Amino acid sequence: MSKIQINGLTKIFGQNEKAGIEQLRQGKSKDEILRDTGATVGVNQASIEIEEGEFFVIMGLSGSGKSTLIRLVNRLIEPTSGEVMIDGSDIAKMSKQNLIETRRKKLGMVFQNFGLFPHKNILDNVAYGLEIQEVPLEERQEKARRSIVDVGLAGYEQSYPKELSGGMQQRVGLARALANDTDILLMDEAFSALDPLIRKDMQDELLGLQNKLGKTILFITHDLDEALKLGDRIAIMKDGEIVQTGTSEDILATPANDYVSEFVKNVDRSKVLEASQVMRKPEVLISTKDGPRMAIRKMEEAGVSSIFVVDKEGRFQGVLTIDDAIQCQEKGAVLENVLITNIYQTAPDTPLADLIGAAVDTKYPIAVVKEGMLLGIISRVSILSGLVLGKEQEEVSNT
Repeated sequence: MSKIQINGLTKIFGQNEKAGIEQLRQGKSKDEILRDTGATVGVNQASIEIEEGEFFVIMGLSGSGKSTLIRLVNRLIEPTSGEVMIDGSDIAKMSKQNLIETRRKKLGMVFQNFGLFPHKNILDNVAYGLEIQEVPLEERQEKARRSIVDVGLAGYEQSYPKELSGGMQQRVGLARALANDTDILLMDEAFSALDPLIRKDMQDELLGLQNKLGKTILFITHDLDEALKLGDRIAIMKDGEIVQTGTSEDILATPANDYVSEFVKNVDRSKVLEASQVMRKPEVLISTKDGPRMAIRKMEEAGVSSIFVVDKEGRFQGVLTIDDAIQCQEKGAVLENVLITNIYQTAPDTPLADLIGAAVDTKYPIAVVKEGMLLGIISRVSILSGLVLGKEQEEVSNT
């Protein structure tokens, strides 16, 4: 079962909701409905499924309906029709008391305007959600302190919001949501008010927290680069409708229509494509238990002059050259002692932009490693071809 399931969710603003709904069913556009009925379509029959632990981003320009949609998810705005299922329960049909409990226990909200109390110190700001839940003082302060540490603000507990930068204040807002220990974080343009450098730091911070805590995150943004960087999947909205949902690669490679194509045409693919998307399995690979004779044989068969080496569990050990393998065999040396171990290594989610310099400087392919395990390798050709292929796909889609 999905953590959040949105089915046919619609919001019509104005007096003529029924007329607006009927015209939506007839296929009328947002502008036509406004002209004919005076009603404004905020969200038009949106359907999304978000899995537990997923980082899901909704993006679109101003007026696309993205912020309305996130407010429908926690029922700050009442839906006109449709369902919002949180762990299988429809929030649109909950009683007031059940809605309050669901918000407290399952839905944390982080807004663009930090929403901090200027007269409260950082500790009390972070603990505020727990305070209104009547959590005992000692317990709520302990939870608040842990969240403050998580967002990198240890030592600022007694400071006041006016004493912090914009980025630090946004960290306080994030810490307050984390302190409530909800399963889901709803983030509405949370970083839009920050300058570019602080915004990048907050994006990195949020990704690190997501890896650590495994929250389900619904994130709203108008910035495509931000969406592509953060989202496991992305939904693009226009005029209240979701026009495409998919991974970053889906949206870049196969935009659903001209509107999406316009969005992605100037994207720097080196910042979006990751190591895992261009890596390949080594043509030949040996284990440290194989010995130099096996290494020489595999290199001769493959016509290569070096080979990647792992231990019996698959953990990366280094690279063995043909010259070193021959010398190792002749002298009866231990294979591990002649391995080249200063090979450039990277994680599978590293953007290609961060690997271009290494690809130019390194003599050997880059090893893609996760928790010590060799997942694949990336050559200079792989990086360049990945970028060129993306560019060619863009040119084809625009012809």
